Amino acid sequence: MMQSKYPQKPGIDFILKQAFYYWNKTLVFQLMFSIIFFGIFLTSLYFFGVKYEIWEQNQVLTEALNEGTKAYMEKISQLSATENYQMFTLAIWGTTAFLYPLNLGLFQIFRKLDLQEKIVLGDLFVGYNGLNFFKYLGYYLFWFMIYRLTVPTVLLAVIWVAMTVFVAPLMFFTDKRIFEAISLNFKALKMYFIEIMVCVFVAFLFKYLGFTLFLVGGLFTFPFWNAMIYSLYKTVFSEKK
Repeated sequence: MMQSKYPQKPGIDFILKQAFYYWNKTLVFQLMFSIIFFGIFLTSLYFFGVKYEIWEQNQVLTEALNEGTKAYMEKISQLSATENYQMFTLAIWGTTAFLYPLNLGLFQIFRKLDLQEKIVLGDLFVGYNGLNFFKYLGYYLFWFMIYRLTVPTVLLAVIWVAMTVFVAPLMFFTDKRIFEAISLNFKALKMYFIEIMVCVFVAFLFKYLGFTLFLVGGLFTFPFWNAMIYSLYKTVFSEKK
């Protein structure tokens, strides 16, 4: 049984330091995560772009852009309404969903670090073991559908991210079901609202900072989000058998 304990609140600085500790101690695995993720994602992007003739539209879009913003937006609207573009979009969403369980591998690695157990590359693929894959694939598809609906408002998207930040580790470490995990997450959010929102913001900035400052650095910073989630999870929840 997992109980949620709320001890005296540790400061945001403690949570951030802990997150950077986990990230820094596992840099080789962070790099492997990014290489696998982008290797599969970019291959998929290229393959389905060719299959659905998306890249051929780039010339058309460039010409439309030269005519002006209005012509460009009209052409984008026409392109996104085509069956080929919609199939391409679905294929990329499917690829992202397939890659999602990789994140669970980093949680496994951080936990092993805590337990001082030997970490191996295979730990990165623990989210693909047996039925685990379908469990996390299903969760990601559910999460993404709601996220996509809330994105236009920005604020609702941020709230949805904060409301689900602990769902994956709760499912992974304590075998909670999706809605039970969201309920626990919501309770934690009410009590740790400032801490969670600040950490989410910092994690988002740092995750993409590596790409803007130095491209290769992005391969190291891209998976940082998971270290922040694990640090927050460890701080907010305590597991008791």
